[in-house]
Amino acid sequence: MIAEPKEKTSVKTKVTEEYSLVLYNDDVNSFDHVINSLMAICSLELMESEQCAWIIHTNGRCAVSHGVYSELEPKCTALLDKGLSAKIE
Repeated sequence: MIAEPKEKTSVKTKVTEEYSLVLYNDDVNSFDHVINSLMAICSLELMESEQCAWIIHTNGRCAVSHGVYSELEPKCTALLDKGLSAKIE
């Protein structure tokens, strides 16, 4: 015999949309500038920043950070202020 639960419970989940902060290749900024900017603004380690810089160089773009829009927006603005091409997608 299966016992019926005495109380009905419901689980509410909060759905948050995740975005990507994408950095694009350009012909203006040096590898060092891109790497240093990613380390300072996106808190990436040196090796991660170097890998992203190479991906950007070879593929034209790279998602450098993921999260909710409100967390990515200040990072995107900071990258743009450093002369880099960035967009939240």
